[in-house]
Amino acid sequence: MRVKSHLRVSNPPDRPLMIWDGDCGFCRLWIERWRVLNGASVDYATSQDVADRFAEIPADEFKRAVVLIAPDGTVFTAAEAVYRSFAYSKRWLAQSYDQVPGLAAISEFGYRIIARHRASASVLTRLLWGKDARPPTYFWARRWFLRLLGLTYLVAFLSLWSQVDGLIGSDGILPVSQFLPAVHGQLGSRAFSILPTLCWLNASNGFLHFLCGGGVLLSLLLIVGIAPALSLLGLFIFYLSLTIAGQTFLSFQWDILLLETGFLAMFLAPWRLWARMDDPPVSGFALFLLKFLLFKLMLMSGVVKLTSGDDCWWNLTALDYHYWSQPLPTVFAWWADQHAVWFKQFSVGLCLFIEIVVPFFLWAPRRPRLVAAGLLIFLQVAIAVTGNYCFFNLVTVALCLLLIDDAVAGTARSAVRGQRSLPERYSTFAAAAVMSISLPVNAWLIFSAFKPEAEEPRSIARLHERLESFRIVNGYGLFRVMTRDRREIVVEGSADGIDWAPYEFKWKPGEMNRAPGWCAPHQPRLDWQMWFAALGRPAQNPWFVRLTVCLLENKHDVIQLLARNPFPEAPPKYIRASFYRYRFTTAAERRESGAWWKRQELGEYLPPVSLR
Repeated sequence: MRVKSHLRVSNPPDRPLMIWDGDCGFCRLWIERWRVLNGASVDYATSQDVADRFAEIPADEFKRAVVLIAPDGTVFTAAEAVYRSFAYSKRWLAQSYDQVPGLAAISEFGYRIIARHRASASVLTRLLWGKDARPPTYFWARRWFLRLLGLTYLVAFLSLWSQVDGLIGSDGILPVSQFLPAVHGQLGSRAFSILPTLCWLNASNGFLHFLCGGGVLLSLLLIVGIAPALSLLGLFIFYLSLTIAGQTFLSFQWDILLLETGFLAMFLAPWRLWARMDDPPVSGFALFLLKFLLFKLMLMSGVVKLTSGDDCWWNLTALDYHYWSQPLPTVFAWWADQHAVWFKQFSVGLCLFIEIVVPFFLWAPRRPRLVAAGLLIFLQVAIAVTGNYCFFNLVTVALCLLLIDDAVAGTARSAVRGQRSLPERYSTFAAAAVMSISLPVNAWLIFSAFKPEAEEPRSIARLHERLESFRIVNGYGLFRVMTRDRREIVVEGSADGIDWAPYEFKWKPGEMNRAPGWCAPHQPRLDWQMWFAALGRPAQNPWFVRLTVCLLENKHDVIQLLARNPFPEAPPKYIRASFYRYRFTTAAERRESGAWWKRQELGEYLPPVSLR
């Protein structure tokens, strides 16, 4: 390799000195960035102030490029000066100039192009970064991300607490006290690693309440900033325990998204008992993991729609069905369904653009990144307004907050960098280890969205299987295939087999004159499962058969999950279920009848059954 000869000065400074043109606005922006990256290891001065001290350097050189003078008197210019300046803080970056083939030539060529077009480069810098090109800090984002994550955990635990007895309690639909022994009988000691839950210790109703109540307390601690890392550890363990104990009732994508987010957030949170003004710097590894989770979530959600084989995403007709066929629409979904066809098609195209193209801007400089954050949050608001997707939107918005740096939040000057404690250093190492372990699985999950028929490599499959039990590396993709028909199950009871009375659910469509409700961020999990049950038959939904048994026995905890029990005094002798096709009324039909829904009977879902 040819060794480059360098000019030397006779009166070198005591420390490396970077000299730049004080009249160059572009230089001013980037010198501030380099000053932060190098810290106190390099001094900076304008050529107008110090050029006279170094007569050996031609005056035109200061106008042409930045100049670095090392303590031994060696002079470096242009791109090499920039690289050499990092020898005192980021040695790997300085060494790359010499060791990476072609990097020096490419860097010098790029530097010459920019130097000749400084005005344009300055405009481009301001367009991408704004007035501040310094490396971003994320103290504000971390603080509010953790608060919103704590609020999401609070909602999740409170929502489940109000239903846990009827869903998985001892007198519930799927008692966990029966589920775990049955699994242990089949799998033996392997059951503990496949289903990691504290309910192995105790599966009583009281312990389920302890997990929910403990989750509420830990959520409040996280919101106010008390022991955030330890609170997140406890929240993850408690919610993972309930998710596994909840079986089919806690198998939704927002449950695993909350667990994955909560797990990664442990590496972002300060390992301190109290929040202080001198909180340590945000871990770059942890921030990358959470941004990558948001990237994976959105990209997979969009790509699977186009690779699923469902043509309604390609011809932009998905919203012709979505508003009325989704599990629990809001009243605003009815209004959205009345929109013109062109607007629905535009909305589908915008949704696909936001989910597939916008995620790549998460890695862009500040302004494109902020635009991406705004579009992603807008999409979540639009989804939340027209559909009850529980706390899914809250978790996603919380992740979007991590795209907003302190310069935007107006707290850059007040953000004080404290020192990392020993637990925080270990946390950084752990985040780096998690990144190296999970990245191959995450890369495969994203690839599988593009190539759903591809077979997972054996080594990755084994790793994925081990991680899957803890719900910390997951694939995502809601509505990859649009439901184009809405079938509702109407459950009825009878005391004599002749006269039948319907059970009314709290949130799912039933009475046609009842407006679609708004329950989010609360999730009525039985109502949600009824939507999935309507996509199959009773034999494919054993929990539904168990529900009929509970209704025949008038189980109090299960009845509490319903809006109305037509047999309050004595249980019915028979239960049956009928199939109906539901569809939103048009504006004209609503004006005429006052109904929000119209329905057509399709036949029998479950024939009359009794306890005998």
